[in-house]
Amino acid sequence: MNNIWQVAPAAPVDLANRLAPISPLLVSLLYNRGFQSEATIKAFLNEELDDSLVYDLSVDSSLRFYNPFLFRDMEAVVDLIVSHIKQANKIIIYGDYDADGVTSASVLVEGLRTLHADVDVYLPDRVSEGYGLNKEAIKSLKEQGVQLIITVDCGIRNKEEVDYAKSIGIDIIITDHHVLPDSLAELPDCLCIDPADRNDNYPWPYLAGVGVAFKLLSALLIKSKLVVEQKQLIARRALDLVAVGTISDLVNLLGENRLLVKKGLEVLNDNNRPGLKALFKIARIALDKPLEAWNVGWQLGPRLNAASRVGHANSAFALVNTRDEKEARELALELNNRNLSRQQITEDIIKEVESNIDPNNLPLIIIGIAQEGQFWNEGVVGLVAGRICEKYHRPSLIITRIIEGDRTEMESGEMITEKISFKGSGRSLEGFNLIEAITESSSHLEKYGGHPMACGFSISNEENLLAFKEQLFKIAEEALTEEILRPKLKIDAKLDFINLNINLVEELNSLAPYGQNNPQPRFTSKYLVVEDIVLMGAEKQHLKLRLRDLHNSGSDSFWAVDFNCISKYEGLKIGDIVDLAYYLDINNFAGRRAIQLKAIDWHFSKMNNI
Repeated sequence: MNNIWQVAPAAPVDLANRLAPISPLLVSLLYNRGFQSEATIKAFLNEELDDSLVYDLSVDSSLRFYNPFLFRDMEAVVDLIVSHIKQANKIIIYGDYDADGVTSASVLVEGLRTLHADVDVYLPDRVSEGYGLNKEAIKSLKEQGVQLIITVDCGIRNKEEVDYAKSIGIDIIITDHHVLPDSLAELPDCLCIDPADRNDNYPWPYLAGVGVAFKLLSALLIKSKLVVEQKQLIARRALDLVAVGTISDLVNLLGENRLLVKKGLEVLNDNNRPGLKALFKIARIALDKPLEAWNVGWQLGPRLNAASRVGHANSAFALVNTRDEKEARELALELNNRNLSRQQITEDIIKEVESNIDPNNLPLIIIGIAQEGQFWNEGVVGLVAGRICEKYHRPSLIITRIIEGDRTEMESGEMITEKISFKGSGRSLEGFNLIEAITESSSHLEKYGGHPMACGFSISNEENLLAFKEQLFKIAEEALTEEILRPKLKIDAKLDFINLNINLVEELNSLAPYGQNNPQPRFTSKYLVVEDIVLMGAEKQHLKLRLRDLHNSGSDSFWAVDFNCISKYEGLKIGDIVDLAYYLDINNFAGRRAIQLKAIDWHFSKMNNI
């Protein structure tokens, strides 16, 4: 099914005129990202935050972010941590097992050790323990003499576990960024730092877990007696991890997050961590030009996340924190191999799921379930759901079987009694609120959580699974319209080749770093003549097209590239006239800078059919 191209409207002419000499195109891009006044557009481009709400840890305004003491509980949190440091009590940073959780834990462990705290880390096992606090881990930590637990990237829904920790004499602080429980009665009864708390005073509610950890570190530094230069060094050193965790967790990359990531990428490009340096090398990340957000999102983040998907997150934590180059190389190789394994496992499950999909008769919602005897890796089912959803443009849920076994002694020998339960993950489309659908079906679920575009859940038995599936199909029949199911490509603006130049591309790059809610701009140009077609790659799997504007003879022609998508161009030949959707880029080759288009989609121009 072909994509519907949706081109965004231009900004009001009077707004663009008032903002000259900023180009009208840049004004339109920001206008359609929600910056719809002169003040907000200028603040974005000048990287400004409200002066009344900021605190600068540096002497040169290079670490100018929102004041961490805007959090309601921050003062009390700092006092409690300082009290434990002064008493030389053992502190544990309890994190999540993904890249955000690993970097969050690293930021606090590294920072607290600099402040002479007796601190260590605990990352739960993805499969055997699951997300968040658990009582067995808390009990074990108590036996090891831990007197303070600080969570990062988790805990805001762990009221029962917090109560247990307090009952056995452990102080606990929650730092998280996830949505709070619906009822205040379900909140953990302890000090909490969570920007998602709308009753708090923090002005940017979309920090990643690592962003919250950095805020806590910043507050500790502000209250410390260190000289300004030491505070600046400690805070700046943490920003590379803030960038990695924030980008990897796919949070909103506007506002304060954009500034944290921009500063963090600068630190990351200094390349001072042996572990990340080794990961750059093994991921074949070219370091002859500055790293960008996509390098983290597509190359670093997946390798850090692979640690827990097919192993344990401790290896990712060790990689980030090692200062030994030999250990760094070994850990980077291990994570790379785990990522390769994760990729293969993901592909195998996708093939299993697709074997039961008829592309000519797609259901409204795709639910792939492991068959009897199949036990898919639960660490990758969310990735599979995302791939299936993207390919078929249908809400997709992937569900694996879980064995819960016990052994019973019999006179004839040992018999294994197995209980089968199910775990699943889902991904959705714009227009179909997945968490609402899951909530409506929650009577059949043991646990669930998520947001409109993604969810996770567990089901105790096959009977409930079948009822859950049946109810979801009914919901889909009522809610999923043809309009929602038609794939769409959002395009920021229409451009004529005659207006393309290096200065324009460089001005557009002022929007970076790109990410959630601030995507790299997409453009379209119409009536382009195909002057040349070049196949590239060992298997001729890549494509280059030389294109010129049919109606503007004075404009330059440009190369457009597309990778691993040769089948998409079947039937295209030199002389055809096409419309193209693309990203704008600058190709630096042999000392020459030239505009290059990165193709996203294409179709024959309508005039071809006349």
